[in-house]
Order: sequence, then structure tokens, then C-alpha cells
Amino acid sequence: MLIGDVQRWVDNFVSFDDRFLERIAAAWPDCMAVLPGQPGEDDITINLVDRLAKDVVVRRLCHWVEYQFEPFGLAADGSKFSKGIIDIAVLFDWDRQRYLAYECKRLNVINGKSRSSLATVYVTKGMMRFLTEQYAEQQPVGCMLGYVLDGDVPFAQSRIADAIRSHAPLALGEGPTPLAAIETIARFRTRHTRPTGSQIELRHALFPKPSEAAPTG
Repeated sequence: MLIGDVQRWVDNFVSFDDRFLERIAAAWPDCMAVLPGQPGEDDITINLVDRLAKDVVVRRLCHWVEYQFEPFGLAADGSKFSKGIIDIAVLFDWDRQRYLAYECKRLNVINGKSRSSLATVYVTKGMMRFLTEQYAEQQPVGCMLGYVLDGDVPFAQSRIADAIRSHAPLALGEGPTPLAAIETIARFRTRHTRPTGSQIELRHALFPKPSEAAPTG
């Protein structure tokens, strides 16, 4: 739960996300270099968080970067319970309810000679968790990280856009709207209306496997 001006928190989260993604982009090649060709989602995320937790810039930007963070829900009797596990959460102080959530999903996974886009999973097992407030309860911003394992970001982005538009429960109000790229990271945002009536902006970043990334410049 966030106290105070909601728009101020939106601005703070958006500004932080821009800077945080710059540090992920810096860590990304070394992270992927130690992993096999088609690594698992957890393997990627663990190695990424390990590098981010040691990054001197990240240490100045936030209190802590947590792998598999469990936000607490509040039961009717006043007891707390786990609302699930968020892949990455950025905490800004000791308040466990004040965090920025990053849900991670693999995309364009190669199985033999076939390719699975996994865009539907990205939507139904990723984005929807923000809509139901399993993640980022009463918060106005959430983030998605897509690990594009064959490097074909345009294909991944196209399939995600199709999956978003065809999944009515997302209650899409705006987007996908492009955001400025950070190095080889393609970005866009979407805006949704939750069942409670509140709005949430989801910010999306697609990371191509470094050896497969298209050259820039």
C-alpha cells in the first residue's frame, strides 16, 4: 500500500524503472554468458539478481533487490498470509508493502526445431497477476521482463501484443505504447483497469539473448 499522492509514486516508479533497466542491460551479457543456450527462467533470474545486488549504482537507487519476494496479504481475522512469489521485487525501505514488482517470463523458447513464443503464458501467468492484485496490491505500477531466448524481439513483441488484445480479462485501456529502447532492450507500456476499478500501468522490457541480439548503431 502506498501513502500519499499516487501520481508522485507513479513518477517515482517510472523514473526508477528507467534507471534500473539501464543496470540490468549492463549486467545482462555477463549474466547470460555463464548459462546454457536455453536456460530456465529461474536460472536467468537468480544470476541476474546476484549481479544487481552487487551493483554499486543499484545499491544507491534502492534498499534491496529481492529474488522470489513474497508479499503479505491481510486476512479477515487480522493474520497475514503469503500472496504468492514475485520473481524480483525492489524494496525502497523496510516497509514490505512498498515495492516495485518485476515478473519475469521466457519468450521464444527453442525446442529442437520448433519455437514456442509463450506469449499467452506471459499474459495469463504474468500480467494477470497484477490485474488480480496477487502482485502490487493497491499499487499503480508493475513491471514485466521478457527473456527472448532466440533474440527475435519483433516476433516476441508481435505475439505479446496479439495475446494482450485477445485476453479480455486484462481490461486493456491503453497500449501497447512504445517506450524508448535502452540499448537492445525493447520497451512498451500498457494500462489496465482492475476489477476494483483502480488503474495500473504495466511497463514491459524485452531482453534478447546477447549472442542473438541484432546489432545497434
